[in-house]
Amino acid sequence: MSSRIHPTAVVDSHAVIGSDVTIGPYCCIGEHVVIGDGCELQSHVVITGHTRLGSNNRVFPFASIGQIPQDLKYNDEPSQTVIGDNNQIRENVTINAGTQGGGMITRIGDHNLLMAYTHIAHDCLLGNHIVLANCATLAGHVEVEDQAIVGGLSAIQQFVRIGRLAMIGGMSGVTKDVPPFCLLAGGYRSGLSGLNIVGLKRQGFTLERVGRLKEVYRLLLQEAGRREQRLAEAEAVIPADDADARSMLEFIRTAKRGLSMHARDND
Repeated sequence: MSSRIHPTAVVDSHAVIGSDVTIGPYCCIGEHVVIGDGCELQSHVVITGHTRLGSNNRVFPFASIGQIPQDLKYNDEPSQTVIGDNNQIRENVTINAGTQGGGMITRIGDHNLLMAYTHIAHDCLLGNHIVLANCATLAGHVEVEDQAIVGGLSAIQQFVRIGRLAMIGGMSGVTKDVPPFCLLAGGYRSGLSGLNIVGLKRQGFTLERVGRLKEVYRLLLQEAGRREQRLAEAEAVIPADDADARSMLEFIRTAKRGLSMHARDND
C-alpha cells in the first residue's frame, strides 16, 4: 500500500519511507531518516539525523526525534537514533541521538509508551513494554529494562539503570540504580519501598515466585552489612534455577552507579 504524505510536509528526497506510512501536515523528515512500514506521523513531527523507525510506530504532534544531543562534547559525529516497532510517542516528546562517548546510539525497543513531554537524552538504552509517564526525564546514558514504569515528573540521573518491572513513583529523583521488580518513591531523596507487587501480579507471578523475590529483597536491599557479605548470603539461599531472583542478584552485583536501598522510614 502506498504512503500518504500531506502536501505541507517536507520530506527529504533521500529519506527512506516504507509502505502504508502516513506523514501529516507540516512534518519535517531529514535526509538520513528511515521510516518503517505502517508508521503514522500525525502533524508537526520533526525526525532528523541518522534516525531509523521500525514498523507501526505512532508519533503525535510536535515530537522531535534524532536531534543532536544536548552534550557539549558532541562534535558532529554521525551518531544514531534507533527505534523499534509498535511504539507510541506522544506530544512534545524529545529523543536525542547518541554520542561518541556513549556508543554512538540511542536505542528504544518495541511496544513502549512515551507520554507527553518525556525526554530521552543521548545514549539511552530502553527495552520493551516500558511506560514513561508525562514529563519523565532521562539524562544521558540511562538504561531502562523491559516492562519498567517511570512516573510523571520524575528525573533519572545520567548512567542510572532501571531494572525490569521496576516502578518509579511520580515526582521522584533517581540518582542510583533501581533493581528489578522494585518500587521506588519519595521525591528527590527517593528510596525503595518494597517490591512492585501490583506489577508482578499483572505479569502472572505466583505467590511462590514473589516470596522468593521478597527474600532476595530482604537480604540484599534491606539488611545492614557490606554488599559482598549480603551477596554471599543470597547466593547460598537462591535456587540455581530461579531466573528471576538470579537476575535481581546479578543486577545488584554489577551496579556501578550505586544502589537505591530500602528507605528506613517505610518500616
